[in-house]
Amino acid sequence: MRSNQVKKGTSRAPHRSLFKAMGYTDEELSRPLIGIANSFNEIIPGHIHLRTIAEAVKAGIRMAGGTPIEFGVIGVCDGIAMGHEGMKYSLASRELIADSIEIMAGAHAFDGLVLIPNCDKIVPGMLMAAGRLNLPSIIISGGPMLAGELNGNRLDLNSVFEGVGAEAIGKITKEDLAALEERACPGCGSCSGMFTANTMNCLTEVLGMGLPGNGTIPAVDARRLRLAKTSGFRIMELVKAKIQPRAIMTKEAFTNALTVDMAIGGSTNTILHLPAIAHEVGINLDLNWINELSEKTPHLCHLRPSGPHHLQDLDAAGGISALMATLAQQNLIDLSTLTVTGQSIGENIRDVNNLNPDVIRPINNPYHERGGLAVLFGTLAPDGAVVKQSAVDPGMMVHEGPARVFESEEEAISAILNGNIKPGEIIVIRYEGPKGGPGMREMLSPTSAIAGMGLDRQVALITDGRFSGASRGASIGHVSPEAATGGPIALVQEGDRIQIDISAHRLDLLVEPEEIERRKAQWKQPAIRITNGYLGRYAKLVKSANTGAIIDA
Repeated sequence: MRSNQVKKGTSRAPHRSLFKAMGYTDEELSRPLIGIANSFNEIIPGHIHLRTIAEAVKAGIRMAGGTPIEFGVIGVCDGIAMGHEGMKYSLASRELIADSIEIMAGAHAFDGLVLIPNCDKIVPGMLMAAGRLNLPSIIISGGPMLAGELNGNRLDLNSVFEGVGAEAIGKITKEDLAALEERACPGCGSCSGMFTANTMNCLTEVLGMGLPGNGTIPAVDARRLRLAKTSGFRIMELVKAKIQPRAIMTKEAFTNALTVDMAIGGSTNTILHLPAIAHEVGINLDLNWINELSEKTPHLCHLRPSGPHHLQDLDAAGGISALMATLAQQNLIDLSTLTVTGQSIGENIRDVNNLNPDVIRPINNPYHERGGLAVLFGTLAPDGAVVKQSAVDPGMMVHEGPARVFESEEEAISAILNGNIKPGEIIVIRYEGPKGGPGMREMLSPTSAIAGMGLDRQVALITDGRFSGASRGASIGHVSPEAATGGPIALVQEGDRIQIDISAHRLDLLVEPEEIERRKAQWKQPAIRITNGYLGRYAKLVKSANTGAIIDA
């Protein structure tokens, strides 16, 4: 056992003494020591109940003959951090989460890890740590929130963000907005649409690092606790069998994950997180390859924010297993990949059926022929930009318009809410990338305000920052190279024509090359906005969005 480094032999008597100071017995110390990385806190609705999940995991570990040892992990609530300086810390927290788990597991010689995330950057941060450490590991998330309800209509967090825009133009009253605020988020769990957190939890299943049901069983469902106990039991089997994350997270597993991502219309943030996770196991995910997968993968699930369904509906339809079984009918899933069940994906889904063909469309009757995400290239984004094409109105798939240029998210929000954006215009928000922000803020506030005002079918938004998984409309993010490094987005001027052709994977600035070169010669790199503390270090080290915004010092 790896943990023998801290507990076995005469020379380890001092170490055992420290364990005994915490109440551990000789019997407990004779067993495998399983680290439990628990991201519980009292600031994220998706994490408020994770103590209960952790206790269930511990029960499973003890039943299987192990000794659970819990430690804490930080987490940022993207919803609460949204729309102000706090969002600069969200993406940056991903690296800190991975680093902190590496430190705890490396310092204390755990034999295996159970990782308990739920929201946004916590899930990929934990998967990055698992790949880096390559210790037997399993993910068990806290599960999705149920949808809210008001006057017979289902609600979620995005309903409130869009309500802000609707109230600003008088479509709803302040009292209506207050009612949305009260009813949209009815309890614990990750926000109930196919936003970033739920997308990543679903893809954790597909990567093979979480048990079936990890992505969709609601937070308040007793099946979630049973899944947590089973996860605790399974980590002991993984330790005994010496099944490690790099045997699970293979190139074929990432291909499966990206395929399912296209089929569920997942968050654009997965195009940051999957490459970063893959990097930790020595795999390079090329953005052009993502387009190739999108071209041949139909969009089968139409969940919020772009569709009518929520995670509870996908769960009732059979969950991610049923979706994979549907995709496998056209040989779109590699059934041989290993999972934390100890079996292959194919064995896991052998007897699974689609229980609701409206929520999971049959392979021959998709919501869209192409997958949910697309990567655009062109003179405005030589290294790529990302859009959730399944959330774009058909009339905006091809669009040309004049640029309205803003140097920050706050400037853009002010213009939108004050009615200064006209139909047909293209909002450009720059210096919000990984270095420029720093931290590449999510921009749910401007996209939701546009949607709430009914402009999402007429106005596009382009940024070197990123969007929440709850964003919809022609919202194009991750523009690379970013403005802070002199990318073409830094050279856009007010009124420049921009052409978007999502079907052709193009994003072009319609300015003559000679004029672009003239502007580039005059451009001066701005000072880094934040130079001290963690964000200052992050800004110096982080790479471009097209790499997954990795830190590879």
